[in-house]
Amino acid sequence: MDGLILSRIQFGANISFHILFPTITIALGWVLLFFRLRFNATGDDRWMAAYHFWVKIFALSFGVGVVSGVTMSFQFGTNWPGFMEKVGNVAGPLLAYEVMTAFFLEAAFLGIMLFGAKRVPGWLHTLATVLVAVGTALSAFWILALNSWMQTPAGYEIRDGVVHATDWLAIIFNPSMPYRVLHMLLASGLTVAFLISGVSAYRRLIGDKSKGVRLTLQTGIYMAAVLIPIQIYVGDAHGLNTLEHQPQKIAAMEANWNTGPNVPLILFAIPDEKAQENHFEIGIPDGASLILRHDPDGVVPGLKDFIAADGTVEHPPVAPLFFSFRIMVGVGVLMLLVSWGTAYAIRRKHGVDGLNPWLLRGLVVMTFSGWVATLAGWYTTEIGRQPWLVTGILSTKDAVADVPSGMVLSTLIAYLVVYAVLLVAYVTVVFRLAHKSSFLEERIHSGAAQVEVVPGE
Repeated sequence: MDGLILSRIQFGANISFHILFPTITIALGWVLLFFRLRFNATGDDRWMAAYHFWVKIFALSFGVGVVSGVTMSFQFGTNWPGFMEKVGNVAGPLLAYEVMTAFFLEAAFLGIMLFGAKRVPGWLHTLATVLVAVGTALSAFWILALNSWMQTPAGYEIRDGVVHATDWLAIIFNPSMPYRVLHMLLASGLTVAFLISGVSAYRRLIGDKSKGVRLTLQTGIYMAAVLIPIQIYVGDAHGLNTLEHQPQKIAAMEANWNTGPNVPLILFAIPDEKAQENHFEIGIPDGASLILRHDPDGVVPGLKDFIAADGTVEHPPVAPLFFSFRIMVGVGVLMLLVSWGTAYAIRRKHGVDGLNPWLLRGLVVMTFSGWVATLAGWYTTEIGRQPWLVTGILSTKDAVADVPSGMVLSTLIAYLVVYAVLLVAYVTVVFRLAHKSSFLEERIHSGAAQVEVVPGE
């Protein structure tokens, strides 16, 4: 493989690993605020116990996310110098805003969240939680504003081959930004909802019958049950926006080769770009036209419209988009069934005590399902922009550095090894923390020891 392909794989590996952790911290900060406010309102120590446990997961996720994010910024210079040379006048300020308004806010008050519960007044601890939650949301806003601009650029002009900003409001609030930000925030909420549900179910299975775990399990399930139908609605709106501004991406997602009406919704197929057809196709008649145009006779763009007269392919790779989109949708449907089914069981059993152990095991399996859906959706978005790095402005091949492929390959292997170790370590630590907290709860309730749980320990 040449340097271009290897550099794309390397950056893809970096962003795939990095995005896992902001996906947790974005929503978990607001969940922690909910726990803190419930404690303030009720004085119930169970809410504060939940806060103390989950703030550790927040800190762990924040730390790994920061470290993995640094390697991406390095790659702008080492692997993709053409990006900043061409669009640095737009990308640079947006990235700087993220650091100045979001990262510093999170980093400055995270210590108070972790260690200040018994060292500062309650109002100050609550305020620190608010500011960290706001910081995570601001961070997502600025990063997604830049990413959306790369998908649907606006508010710029090109002078001497370099992009210059002409309207910052148009740049920030570009055509796809509102849909992309809301879609990602909801994805983060669902990721955290199933993380909380899965870890709490694990604690139940290993014998933790404390009321705090009951509260967090119900919180996670009800949170997922509320968010998933909203996410489905927003995802549909995002798809219609993509159809308007990036029709070639929609054509690849649907593996639709010919523009026309009455396009079926393909449930499964093996797209063949060389033959420009699908093998083993299973579909629902008129389904794609109905979903995308809200009319069974609606016209859906085809991939053959995005092949130049000289044979140059101007649409993204079909198979990766086709399968990643279906993985995202499939996981989303599974989330809907599991969250609604569990919420119904909780209501019918008047709490979590009567939940079937197999249902709890299913929740444990779903602990990191949000990661799977987020990565699948991210691949759909980013691969779907190809062959452009910035749509209509900068192609991917024009931005890559002339770095020997052997050097890129060696660093890629090093990244993959480190990321694999860190990922295993992260998951292990999360469940170790759950096991340790459950052990302490058991000792407290059994009266075997007087244990004081201090935040941060």
